[in-house]
Amino acid sequence: KEMEKLILKVKSEGDTIGGIITCVVKGCPIGLGDPEFGKLHAQLGAAMLSINAAKGFEYGEGFDGSTWRGSQQNDGFATIKEKSRIAIQTNHSGGIQGGISNGEDIYFRVAFKPVATLLMEQKTVDIAGNEQTIDPRGRHDPCVLPRAVPIVESMAAMTILDALLVYNSKRM
Repeated sequence: KEMEKLILKVKSEGDTIGGIITCVVKGCPIGLGDPEFGKLHAQLGAAMLSINAAKGFEYGEGFDGSTWRGSQQNDGFATIKEKSRIAIQTNHSGGIQGGISNGEDIYFRVAFKPVATLLMEQKTVDIAGNEQTIDPRGRHDPCVLPRAVPIVESMAAMTILDALLVYNSKRM
């Protein structure tokens, strides 16, 4: 409700707004991806950054984790009784270690820029460099986030499925 209210307020002002979508992949098998050229997080990043208006991608602790010490960031392995298997204790890595899925939830965030077409006058210049004013009209979304959620989910699903197909083809 808060997001909806903010988007409507921004729209009433003729402006636009960006935002961030968080995606969580649950139940991903262990072993998808590759430690060199086919890193799973690189595949997810490429897929997400190919979406229109996407401007940033981070997985796990992302940029915030870069300010931590290694002792704080490291995901140690242990026997987890609730999971009845060996697993990582913390998942700061966002479900991917060394480019390979580790069986934990994969989580990442995608940043989207505000829509460039504003419903207000904007200053610009013509081809000769003379100052001009444009006043765009028409139907323009004030924010792409509501429409981008199913796209992010679909791109994540296709990327994981592709990695699973590659994984299974190597086992044959």
